[in-house]
Amino acid sequence: MMRLVFLIVALSAAGLAIWFTLSPSPAPQPETVVVTEPAPPPPMADVLVASGALAAGTALGTANLQWKAWPADSVPAGFITRTNKPEAMAELTGSIVRSQFQDGEPIREDKLAPVGSGFMSAILPAGMRATAVRISAENTAGGFVLPNDRVDVVLTETRGDVATSGPVSRTVLSNVKVLAVDQTQHFDPANPEKVVLGKTATLELDPRQVEVVTAAEAAGNLSLSLRSLADGSGPTGAPRTVRVHRNGAVETVTVGRHGAPAAP
Repeated sequence: MMRLVFLIVALSAAGLAIWFTLSPSPAPQPETVVVTEPAPPPPMADVLVASGALAAGTALGTANLQWKAWPADSVPAGFITRTNKPEAMAELTGSIVRSQFQDGEPIREDKLAPVGSGFMSAILPAGMRATAVRISAENTAGGFVLPNDRVDVVLTETRGDVATSGPVSRTVLSNVKVLAVDQTQHFDPANPEKVVLGKTATLELDPRQVEVVTAAEAAGNLSLSLRSLADGSGPTGAPRTVRVHRNGAVETVTVGRHGAPAAP
């Protein structure tokens, strides 16, 4: 009996062994590969920029302008794009630069004067006037007063008897900007020793300052005192008064700091 049991167990084990040997092995599972696609590039817009540094007074030409790719979602209002102004290069040709541009700086129409504008009227801030005064090398710091410098305007006049009183000088305007010396509007930093000698200097003044300097020029001789760049925007001292003849009447005008006539 026991032999029969052992025989049955042995035959069962042998059958299982044969079945495991002959049964097909399971197919290998494929490896999962995760592919990460790169993010799509942001949409771009062509923005009109300066192809080089542009000084105030430059007349624009197509060589001064170029289109540059700019992220479309970060284009500020006021920039010129090819989408909203495709013919911008041609349309802006001849416009005058009112405020300088750096190389690659986007062009803004509020920094340009219309085609056909004169240089001086283009660079003048609103409410200001360009006024010429007679000068010589002797009364302009030896000829070293140059465009874009800041100066004080000094009046020299004779009061009373020349023998007893003599000439008297006083500052009538302080810290005013020189726009031009004769027809020279720009100073070349690459040639700083170049002296601009002329017969007139054009100053940037407000309407009341124009009256002051015109009256002062009629009363005596004007000199321009060159100011340091370090104090070009600082206080300029106590207010002064000058007499202005207007419509047959004499008016006293008080000149405050920075050359601005103060309210009477």
